[in-house]
Amino acid sequence: MTRLSVPKTYKLAIGGAFPRSESGRTYEVLAADGSFLANAAKASRKDARDAVVAARAAVAKWAGATAYNRGQVIYRIAELLEGRRAQFIDEISRTEGVSAAEASAQVDLAIDVWVWYAGWADKYAQVAGNANPVAGPYFNLSVPEPTGVVAAVAPQGVTGGSLLGIVSVAAPIILTGNTVVVIADEAAPLSAISLAEVLATSDVPGGVVNTLTGSPAEIMPWLAAHADVNALDLAGAGGLDGASGASWVDLQLAAAETLKRVLPPVAGVPRPALERISAFVETKTVWHTKSML
Repeated sequence: MTRLSVPKTYKLAIGGAFPRSESGRTYEVLAADGSFLANAAKASRKDARDAVVAARAAVAKWAGATAYNRGQVIYRIAELLEGRRAQFIDEISRTEGVSAAEASAQVDLAIDVWVWYAGWADKYAQVAGNANPVAGPYFNLSVPEPTGVVAAVAPQGVTGGSLLGIVSVAAPIILTGNTVVVIADEAAPLSAISLAEVLATSDVPGGVVNTLTGSPAEIMPWLAAHADVNALDLAGAGGLDGASGASWVDLQLAAAETLKRVLPPVAGVPRPALERISAFVETKTVWHTKSML
């Protein structure tokens, strides 16, 4: 008996669930040779707002977890990604038009990025914080705290970056207790949604990572101006069309209206770096007496 294959439906990832776009819109994802691969949900303004609501609701629990626990959770993502590597190799090779070996190398790098950032989870505070010398019998301590909700654009159209790009953007943001709304590579979003499925089956609370697919030029201006978004990572926004009113400079200007911190675009895929960890933390300074006597 012959049977029909069951093609995968790629949806958005918001608040730990996988809804279709509220607008009902989809767009075709094509292979490197131009053949049809899948339909992906085309996120709307309402989807972006829903993602921000989910991200805001998840901040307290995720930021309240211990740094050691966040490191364990992030390491668990690497474990699950390792277990599903065959699926990711297939999706990457079809969308990017690379060999299985090249796709496998990208999956390896993505796993290594999760592990690298997991190792920093309970250590970055010692680097980003400080014990300040002050006059008087006091301890004066500066400690990093999460910024809140970060909106990010994954690298767009970068060969070798459909999975690695979104991992390299999201991992340092959530490491410190922030939550993120990230827009996947528009042309190659399949591995990003599969990654969201990995996150949903890991110990990451729903709403910590919210993944939207569709046009960054359409979605990002709403996120840049959203009053409940605290910061922007424009890693993949360098190629946005300024004629549409969505160049990265326009996004930065929109963000200034609500005093958001902004990371500018980078060429290619961001490399793991302590600077990306400390980019979205706020420094809290506290005083404490050295002795009650």
